[in-house]
Amino acid sequence: MPGSVTAAGMHAARSRLRMDMKFGVSTFVTDEGIRPGPLGTALEERGLSSLFLAEHSHIPVSRESPYPGGGDLPHQYYRTLDPFVALTAAAATTRELTVGTGIALLPQRDLIHTANEGASLDLVSGGRFVLGVGVGWNREEMRNHGVDPATRGALMNEQLEALTRLWTEEQAEFHGRYVDFDPVYAWPKPVATPHPPIYVGGESPAALRRTVAFGDGWLPRPHTTPEEIRQAQDWFAEQGKPDVPMAIFGAPVDEKVIEGWAEAGVDHVTFMLATAPESDTLRELDEFAAFVARYGG
Repeated sequence: MPGSVTAAGMHAARSRLRMDMKFGVSTFVTDEGIRPGPLGTALEERGLSSLFLAEHSHIPVSRESPYPGGGDLPHQYYRTLDPFVALTAAAATTRELTVGTGIALLPQRDLIHTANEGASLDLVSGGRFVLGVGVGWNREEMRNHGVDPATRGALMNEQLEALTRLWTEEQAEFHGRYVDFDPVYAWPKPVATPHPPIYVGGESPAALRRTVAFGDGWLPRPHTTPEEIRQAQDWFAEQGKPDVPMAIFGAPVDEKVIEGWAEAGVDHVTFMLATAPESDTLRELDEFAAFVARYGG
């Protein structure tokens, strides 16, 4: 009898984890694929909860930095729409869909413009914006934006601190080594309080420290194992930040893998959606929706 009670309890707990899991997509929206408005509509119609868009302002022809995924740089990297513009289009066709950057390359961006774009997107979406950020990997791309790759992490740390001031203070100012501005008025302010959630991408020690210091959530990639998730959450708790929200970026449709993440505390998974014409995209979204129905049921 005790064994059967334990088994029943484990089954109930697993069922709760499955029902609590949120699913969305991560993708590159380009000029060759489905437009962001119809994509947002299709996601919401199928019960998917989020859309995270990647960012690359351009790809230098030199191609000196190796692609982290190995091999040639995928074609969609060369043709990516600005994520804030694309997410605004998706927000305009939806009512509940979370719209997020996955990731915005913050060190390459003008901070005050980014604060305005993020607050504007949060306003027009009714508070549905999530800012996913990362330091990036393409060193030639960074240099074209005037960024020293060696100091991009320190730069982004200051940007994140200054960004929250721009979003929350009537007269914001910041004086750091890399970010420096006198008091300014920066409106609109976001709808979300105190500001849109900031999710830090990456699994390095620096990314984990940045999550504790400046983040509201963590955006690890799918090679992150359940054990690594548990270790990170334990470390977050030791730093005084327990139960950090997490969203897996670009996950495969794999029930066993997702089950492992769920048991480690993950409650949001985004599938990697291929960049394709609308008809092909809708078929892939149907497959995602069917999996979600099976998983939750």
